[in-house]
Amino acid sequence: MNVLVLGAGGFIGNHMVNRLKKEGHSVFAIDIKKPEFSISNADKFILGDLRDPSLIMEVLGSTNFSQIYQFAADMGGAGFVFTGEHDAEIMHNSVLINLNVLDAMAKLKLTETKIFYSSSACMYPEHNQLDPSNPNCSEESAYPANPDSEYGWEKLFSERLYLSYSRNFGISIAIARFHNIYGPFGTWDGGREKAPAAICRKIALSKMEDEIEVWGDGLQTRSFLYIDECIEAVRRLMESDFPGPINIGSEEMVTINELVDSVSKIANKKISRKHKLDAPVGVRGRNSDNSLIRSELGWDFQMTLEQGLEQTYFWIVDQIEKQANQN
Repeated sequence: MNVLVLGAGGFIGNHMVNRLKKEGHSVFAIDIKKPEFSISNADKFILGDLRDPSLIMEVLGSTNFSQIYQFAADMGGAGFVFTGEHDAEIMHNSVLINLNVLDAMAKLKLTETKIFYSSSACMYPEHNQLDPSNPNCSEESAYPANPDSEYGWEKLFSERLYLSYSRNFGISIAIARFHNIYGPFGTWDGGREKAPAAICRKIALSKMEDEIEVWGDGLQTRSFLYIDECIEAVRRLMESDFPGPINIGSEEMVTINELVDSVSKIANKKISRKHKLDAPVGVRGRNSDNSLIRSELGWDFQMTLEQGLEQTYFWIVDQIEKQANQN
C-alpha cells in the first residue's frame, strides 16, 4: 500500500519509515529536515513545512494513500517543554500542522485513508501524578483535564481535533499516547534530548567516579519504552479497528536516580549524582497503564529497560566518537 509518514525526519518517524519499507510498502515522507543520524529509506522524501497548508493539500491530492502516520510536532525533553519559554511556538506549530492535515483530508473527502496521531502521556492530569510511587495514567483518567504543561494541553486539544474531524467528516483515525520513547537514532544532545539520552551522554562523557548533574531530586518516576516496541504497537493499532486513545508504553517504572544507576552499570563506571533542584522536571510520577492495549490489541512491552539502555548507550558512545573525530 501507499503510506505517508509526516515528521519522517524525526526519531520515531524515521523508525516507522524503516518498518514500513521492511513490510514492503511504498513510503512517502515529509519533514522540514531529513533524519540527522541516518539516510531515509523512504521512496520519496519531501522537504517541506507542514505549517504551510498548500503542501499537505498538494501531496494528499496527488497520491492515494491507505494510511498516514502523523508524528510531526514541535517538541523536546524537559529542558525544552517545561521551562515555559517555548510554550507559544509549541502550541502554534503543532496545532497548525494538525489543522492543516485534517482540513486537507476533509476537503479531499479522504474517508478511505486512515490516519494515526501520536499524542503523549503529557496530556494526563497533573493531580493524578503527584505521588511518584502510584501515578494514575489509565486512559479514562484523562478527564477532568489538567496537564502540567502547554505541550500536554496541545496534545489533548489535538486529540479532540482528530476525534471531532472523525465524527463530522468520516475520517478514520487511531490515537496513541506515547510514554517516553527512546533508543538509537534519537536526539542525544543540544537541549531537546529526553532523559535516557541525556543520562547516557553525560555518563559516556564522564570518567570513572565522576559526578554528573541530575535534574530534580532524582526521585521522580517514569517508564521508558524502547523504539522498536513502540513501532510494533503503532502498527498493530493501525491494523486494528480500535481508534483509541490508547497508551503505548512500558510499565517498568523507575526513579531517575535508578535510571542513572542502570546506565552507570552498563558503562561499568562508578558515577555519583549532583542534583539540580531548580531544573524543570515535570510531574512527580508517571507510568504507563497497559490494561487497555493488552485487552484490545494483545500487545505488551517485552524488553527490559536495561536491555534497551544498553543499545542506546553504546550507540551514543559511537556518536560521541564520530563527533570527536570530525573535530
